[in-house]
Amino acid sequence: MIVLALLVFVPLYITFINGFKTYNEVATSTLALPQVFQFNNFAVVWKQINFLGVFMNSLIITVISVGGILFVSSAAAFQLVRRPGLASQIIFLAILSSLVIPFQTMMIPLVKVAQELKLINTLYGIIVMYWGFGVPFALFLYHGFIKSIPRELEEAALIDGSGTVGVYFRILLPLLKPITTTVAILNSLWIWNDFLLPLITLSSKKNQTIPLASSVYFGQYTNEWHLAMAALTMAVIPIIIFFLAMQRYIIQGITAGAVKG
Repeated sequence: MIVLALLVFVPLYITFINGFKTYNEVATSTLALPQVFQFNNFAVVWKQINFLGVFMNSLIITVISVGGILFVSSAAAFQLVRRPGLASQIIFLAILSSLVIPFQTMMIPLVKVAQELKLINTLYGIIVMYWGFGVPFALFLYHGFIKSIPRELEEAALIDGSGTVGVYFRILLPLLKPITTTVAILNSLWIWNDFLLPLITLSSKKNQTIPLASSVYFGQYTNEWHLAMAALTMAVIPIIIFFLAMQRYIIQGITAGAVKG
C-alpha cells in the first residue's frame, strides 16, 4: 500500500512543488523544495491562459455533461429494467457493446460526423459527445442497481394515482442516490481532466478547457516547466477538493452496488 501510495502522491508532489520554482530550479532538481516560493508563477498563468475563462468552460462542460449522463442513463435503465423483453435486451446489449470499442478507433469518424452536425468547436457540441461516451457505462451501473429495487414500491405509487414520470422522479430517483452520486463523481473526474476529446474538437481559444489551455507550456522548442506545473496545480485543486468532499459517497455507492447487484 505504501508503494501504491507513493506512485500516486509523488507525481502530485512534483507537480505542486515545481509550480513554486523558477525554470532553472525545476531543470536542476524536480524533487527539491524551492529556495523561494514563486507565487508570481500563478499570476502569470492566470493572465496568459485566461484561467478564469477556461475554468468556466471546464465547469460548464462538466456540470451539464454529468447532468445529462445521469438523467439519460437512469431514465433509460428504468425503462429497460421495468419493460423486460427481447427489445429491451437487444437495446441494452447494443449500448453496452460500445464500451469495448477503443476511443482512438472512433476519432476520425467522430470528427467527420461532428463537422456535418455543426458540433465542432462549440461547448454544446462537446457536451453532446460526452453524453454519448458517458451513458453506456452509467447505464450499466444503473441497470444492475434498479434490478434490486422492489417493484412493489412503484406499483403502490401507481395505485395511488402517480404516473410513470411521477414514479421516476418521486420514488426511483431518491432510491438511486448512492449509485447516482458514484456515477456523478466518476464522470466528473473523467470529464474535468480529459484532454484528448477537447483537443480534437475545440480549436478556438475562447472554448478551451483547463487541460487544453495548460498544454501551451509544452512545445516543440520550449518547455516552461515552472508555469506548466503552476497551471496544472491550479487545474487539479478544484477536482481534488471535490473528490475529498465526496469520497465517502463513492465508497457507499460501490458497496451498495456490490451488495445489491
